[in-house]
Amino acid sequence: MTAPHTRIVLADDQDDVRSGFRLILDSQPDMTVVGEAPDGLAAVDLAHRLRPDLVIADIRMPGLDGLEVTRRLAGPDVTDPTRVLVVTTFDHDDYVRTALRDGACGFLLKRSGPGLLIEGVRAAMAGDLLISPQITVRLLRTPPVPPPVPGAPSPLTAREEEIARLVADGLTNTEIGAALFISPGTAKTHIANIQAKLKARNRVGIAAWAWESGLAGRT
Repeated sequence: MTAPHTRIVLADDQDDVRSGFRLILDSQPDMTVVGEAPDGLAAVDLAHRLRPDLVIADIRMPGLDGLEVTRRLAGPDVTDPTRVLVVTTFDHDDYVRTALRDGACGFLLKRSGPGLLIEGVRAAMAGDLLISPQITVRLLRTPPVPPPVPGAPSPLTAREEEIARLVADGLTNTEIGAALFISPGTAKTHIANIQAKLKARNRVGIAAWAWESGLAGRT
């Protein structure tokens, strides 16, 4: 049985970047680039017209930047969201947190190479979150800005907070189970409960909450 193709729209204001990404992605048997946009407005229009499985967006583009593209296509107020994977040169912490808060399914640096780009697409389609390792390490060492409100109650139990932190670290259900000595099925059940409590669409929403609440920076 032939694997379904992931239909992708590329949004970047540099022609050579879009061409390079197209070569990488079209070389994969399960991926097809169905459209290209040189700016944010064109990206949103293409996404609405073509209904791709995934939009890969740069941060700095004319018209609308990648963060606004992400908010319009994948934000919490969007009734029929489109997956957005941010791939950019700019790795500022506030960009990463804003993108995740507004629904991005990953944040990769262009210098990370073709292997991580392909892995990022597959992770997004699986409902997982992938962040370039160098960004993850830095975020874990940096407290969130602004810091959590003192005394603000968490809707999660202590165990659920621990699992949310591991989700933000990018661990799979199997890896979470191994880390906490529980089965992958139990980890999956905890994650479903966390999603319900946080009103998060998926693991990305859990990760965004964990970053903003400061859980992801704890050891």
